[in-house]
Amino acid sequence: MKHVHLIGIGGTGLSAIAKVLLERGYTVSGSDRVASPLFKAVTAAGARTFLGHAAEQIAGADLVIRSSAIPENNPEVLAAKAQDIPVMKRAEFLDELIGEKDTLAVAGTHGKTTTTGMLIWMLDQLGTNPSFIAGGMVNQLDCNARADIGQYFAIEADEYDSMFLGLSPKIAVITNIEHDHPDCFPTEADYRRAFINFLKRVRKDGLALICVDDPRAKMLMEEMKNAGIRLLGYGTNTSANYQARNISLLGGTPQFTFHYIDEEGNDHSLGEVQLHLPGQHNVLNGTAALAAIHQLGLPVEKAVTALSKFTGTGRRFEILGEVEGITVIDDYGHHPTEIAATLAGTRTRFPEGRIWAVWQPHTYSRTKTLEEDYLQAFDIADKVLVLKIYAAREIDPGYSAEKIAKALPEEKALYIEDFESVEHFMLKNLVTGDVVIFFSAGDATEISKAVFEGLEQKSKGGSG
Repeated sequence: MKHVHLIGIGGTGLSAIAKVLLERGYTVSGSDRVASPLFKAVTAAGARTFLGHAAEQIAGADLVIRSSAIPENNPEVLAAKAQDIPVMKRAEFLDELIGEKDTLAVAGTHGKTTTTGMLIWMLDQLGTNPSFIAGGMVNQLDCNARADIGQYFAIEADEYDSMFLGLSPKIAVITNIEHDHPDCFPTEADYRRAFINFLKRVRKDGLALICVDDPRAKMLMEEMKNAGIRLLGYGTNTSANYQARNISLLGGTPQFTFHYIDEEGNDHSLGEVQLHLPGQHNVLNGTAALAAIHQLGLPVEKAVTALSKFTGTGRRFEILGEVEGITVIDDYGHHPTEIAATLAGTRTRFPEGRIWAVWQPHTYSRTKTLEEDYLQAFDIADKVLVLKIYAAREIDPGYSAEKIAKALPEEKALYIEDFESVEHFMLKNLVTGDVVIFFSAGDATEISKAVFEGLEQKSKGGSG
C-alpha cells in the first residue's frame, strides 16, 4: 500500500487530495501549522497528522506532496529530497490521482467553487457516482472531496500556482477571467496566458464551455477558435450556445429558462430553472453546470430538478442563521468583483435590510494591487468594517488596509484590527433587520461564528 505524506494537509487543496487517497486505501500522513477544521476532518478520516513541520514526520512515505505555500527549505521537503523520496506539487500529482476517469474541470477567477458544487451535486443526484474535489464543502454531501466508482472526476481547476495545468479535461469550464494572484501572475498578460495554456490541455475529444458574458473570457474564446478545440459559449448573451433567458426573481432568488442553440442554429428549450442561491452570477454558474450535464448526454430535466434543490457550498453565501431578525452570512469572497457580486445578490435577497460588510483582506499583494477596485466593491453595503490583512503566504511589506477604510465615507467605514473588538462592536451595533456578511478567505470565519453565537446568547438573555 502506498504511503503519501502531504505538507500543508489542512489546506483546501491538499485536504481534498488526502480524503480521496484515504478512500482509495492509501496510507496518508501530513503536517500543518494549525489545526484547521479541514485538518481535523482528515485526521478523523484516518490520516496521521502532525502540528508543525519536522523531518522525522515523513518516515515511511513513498511520495511527498507539498502545498504551494510550503517553501523549498521546509524541513520535511529537505528530508524527503535527502532520502530520494519524490516531492511534488498538486499539479504534478493530478494525473496519477485522476487516472483513467473523465476530468470535468471548472476554472475561472470567480464562481468556480459554486459552479463545481452545482455540477457535483447534479452528477450525484443523477446516480453517476462521481469522484470530486471542490474548493469548499458541498453542503448537502457534507464533504469537499470523494473517491467513487463512476467515470467522472469533477474538480475545481485552481489557477493559483498554475495547478490547473496538471489537468487534461474532457470538459473544461471558464467562468470568467480577471487579473488575480499578483504574487504568481505579476501582469494581466501573465494571468491570461495561464488560461490559454489551460485550454490547450483540453482533450482532443473534449470541449470547453466559456462564459461569453465576460469580456475577457469571450476575447479568449475568439482568439482560440482556430486552435483545434471545440468551444461553446454560455451566458445571457444571444451569441451563446447555452443561454439563460427570461430571468426573474421568485422569493429573492432567480429563475430562468435554459436553452441550447446547437451548432446548426437550432434552438432547444431545456427547462425552467429555479435557483436556491441569489444573484445574477449564480444564473451564470447554473447555466455552466447544466451545459456540462447536457454535453455529457445526461438527462437535463432531472438535472434541473436537482439544481433547484442545491443549497450551495461552504462559505459561499453560507447563511449561518437569523437571530432576532438579524441575518449572519459567512462568505469566502476576497476579490473585489466577488464582493460586489455577492453584495448585489444580498440586496436582491434582502431588499429592505441594512447590509454590513465585514472584510478581512487576503494577502498584501492583492489588496494593494486592487486597492481602487475594493473602494468601489463596497458601494452597495451600508456599513463596512475593514480588518487587518490576512498575510497567508506573504511577509508584511508595511502596507495596511486601514488606507482603504479611510478612503471610504467616514460614516460608512471603520478599521478594526483584532477579532475580539470586531465581535464586541457587532454585538453592540446590530439591530433587527440587519444583514451582516463576513468576507474572508482567511481566519475571520471565526468571527462570523462568534457573532452568531453571541447573538443567540443575547437572545436567550445571556451576556452578549
